[in-house]
Amino acid sequence: MDIVQTIVLALLQGLTEFLPISSSAHLILVPVLTGWRDQGLAFDVSVHVGTLAAVMWYFRSEIVELFAGWWRSISGRGLDRDGRLAWAVIFGTIPAGLAGVLFADIVSTSLRGPLVIATTTIIFGLALWGADRMRGSRDEHAINWKDVVVIGIAQAIALIPGTSRSGITMTAALFMGLDRVAAARFSFLLSIPVILLAGGYQTWKLAHSAEPVAWLDLGLGAFLAFVAAYACIHFFLKWLPRIGMTPFVIYRLLLGVVLFAVYA
Repeated sequence: MDIVQTIVLALLQGLTEFLPISSSAHLILVPVLTGWRDQGLAFDVSVHVGTLAAVMWYFRSEIVELFAGWWRSISGRGLDRDGRLAWAVIFGTIPAGLAGVLFADIVSTSLRGPLVIATTTIIFGLALWGADRMRGSRDEHAINWKDVVVIGIAQAIALIPGTSRSGITMTAALFMGLDRVAAARFSFLLSIPVILLAGGYQTWKLAHSAEPVAWLDLGLGAFLAFVAAYACIHFFLKWLPRIGMTPFVIYRLLLGVVLFAVYA
């Protein structure tokens, strides 16, 4: 990889991981459109480490509170609001974990085409628009088990490229009556175990491969992904109450139309 490819893909991963526009779609499409060779497994691991570090650092106080609430719940001291939210994150991760184990090979081969991405980009963009119109006023601490099941299943569907993990979990949360910021915050918290699982799986594959390691590229990629992801989370949560989901819906629809025009 040259320096331009490293910078572009790392920033792209950091920015799109948490916006409702699908990071996997962009990381698949950019090499196709530019003619760049595949960035390789090691680079994918490094940028995932960067985005994971960003979301964990941004929510560091909440993570401490959630862990404390979870610990209180299993040590017999009662289930408080932090404990309930911690369990919601844990159980909400299970469907995506199972889907990843069962369907990872199919997703990584048969479903990576531009037309699949175009279709899911448009369909789930429209779903996001509809959900934003139906949003409620509950915060993330008011999530119940019905919400967890729906949002967890939605996250599993996000294995399909173009769907957007953050996009579909926010969509499901909005449909279930959460407000915009609560939907985004729960989506970001829910991303932590998913990125850990995905990054761990990729690291395991990397450890069993003969792929050469360009440490400078990996370090730069992780750092840039961290910076971009942290800034993205901060400004997205700050601006979301004012701008809503409409700009991201418009972007998804335009991207889907362009992809159909080019590849259909």
